Amino acid sequence: MPRRDRAATVGRMDEGGLSIALLGPLEVRRDGAQVRLTTGRLRALLAVLAVFAGDAVTVERLARALWGEELPANARRSVQTYVARLRRAIGRAAIRTTPDGYLLDVAPAQVDVVRFRALAAEAGRRRGTAAERPLVEEASRLWRGAPFEGVESDWLRATVSPSLHELHLSAVERRVDLGLAEGRHRELVAELLGLAARHPLRESLWGRLLVVLGRSGRQAEALALYERLRRRLSDELGTDPSAELRGIHAALLRPGPAEEAPQVTMFTGVAEPYAGMCVISGRADGGRRFLAVVWSPV
Repeated sequence: MPRRDRAATVGRMDEGGLSIALLGPLEVRRDGAQVRLTTGRLRALLAVLAVFAGDAVTVERLARALWGEELPANARRSVQTYVARLRRAIGRAAIRTTPDGYLLDVAPAQVDVVRFRALAAEAGRRRGTAAERPLVEEASRLWRGAPFEGVESDWLRATVSPSLHELHLSAVERRVDLGLAEGRHRELVAELLGLAARHPLRESLWGRLLVVLGRSGRQAEALALYERLRRRLSDELGTDPSAELRGIHAALLRPGPAEEAPQVTMFTGVAEPYAGMCVISGRADGGRRFLAVVWSPV
């Protein structure tokens, strides 16, 4: 996206005009009033146009999104009929005809999917600055549930939903890292438990959950969850936990002693980076073994 368009894309949604929310149950508003779309294909048509707001969508792509492989005899005419009906519902000026298809003529910030992507991208560009957290949090707040709820389109679920889910989880994980760097681990436990339950094989989420539990004084629970994950990975994928997860597990098994840590001028061992964390194990001066978990804010 050109730099001149970023501010408009990541800005807040206005009360006026047309606004479309797809990250959860479909919500359409025109000048603040709710618009009800009565048929599944009308909702699917609007959703596809909204995902590509500002860009033309070909008739062929729209037809696939609406009917899948079972296209009507005259797909172009059928798409035209539904476009006419959608124009009556949301305003004729909202949908422009292009040489190959149609374009939803709405500000990118008025579509939550487009806005979410722009916020996530801007947060990536501002990584490590004071501006990053507000951008990540704003992007996360846009999610109200599963994308395209109430929209009947296998095409959207197969081609658009996976990348949105991945981007969302990456944003959540980054927000967790920022919270951990600020010592807010107890606030994150409930959210991470829920996310890990919904994504039982996503090791990057589970690693953060184990760290959060460990830093909240819940080592026994963390160890039990690690063992559950280890068995699941073995049974379902035939693999072992990653080196990063094994390092976190080692840190939970051998927490540091309560007494003052020895002065270390040199060590031999390994350092494993993971999600803003470094697990360090080895021997300090005099041969004393140690294990440390070091967090970085960026």
